[in-house]
Amino acid sequence: MADTYVLVHGAWHTGAEMEATAGHLRARGHTVHCPTLAGNRPGDDRAATGLAQAVDSLAAFIEAQDLRDVRLVGHSYGGMVISHMPARVPGCIRRLVYWNAFVPQDGECLNDLVPPHYRALFDQVAAANGNAVMLPYPIWREAFINDADEALAKSSYALLNPHPYRTFTEPARLPVPLAALEIGKSYLNAQQDVALPHSLPWHPRLSERLGLFRLVECQGSHEICFSDPALAAASIERAGRD
Repeated sequence: MADTYVLVHGAWHTGAEMEATAGHLRARGHTVHCPTLAGNRPGDDRAATGLAQAVDSLAAFIEAQDLRDVRLVGHSYGGMVISHMPARVPGCIRRLVYWNAFVPQDGECLNDLVPPHYRALFDQVAAANGNAVMLPYPIWREAFINDADEALAKSSYALLNPHPYRTFTEPARLPVPLAALEIGKSYLNAQQDVALPHSLPWHPRLSERLGLFRLVECQGSHEICFSDPALAAASIERAGRD
């Protein structure tokens, strides 16, 4: 059965980095969109863009494309954004899929959900770079794309762009707890993902906030969109189906 997917990228990414995964989903017969959120587009003002503007940009995209029955997939930071869509575009979302993604509660920001050493690092980098943050390469190599060889780690890192720090510090505004939503929810967990340490894990620490949800797991790092996009697509399809 052909379904409609919207793949929402994480921090430092754009929709372009989702296209390899999208291509495999399209080959399976699905319609797939890969928007770039406000704050990560060329020319966007990183200092002026916060979580609210990123949320607005995704809602505007869904409305402009007149999308219905959407399987909405949020990778990493993208989870902060997709969590707002059931309230912002009611009736448009068929299932929320969190792909090693943050699952906020009302009033929480992304920085509330990461280890203290990440917050300290991001504060320091943002203060020196106009309130934009870039992920240091050693963290990318060892914690984000630990399943890739050095060549892929370097070539994929070169595609990343500075990220607006306000999207990490502004709180989510969710009128209904995610666990109370009467739509399908899934959590896709790549088991070798150590972008968050396994002592402070993506699953089950964050996934259980969804209430009733489907768990799909696969091998790989946080960045299987680069290291194994075919596996990412197959896992997203498993997580997205009814």
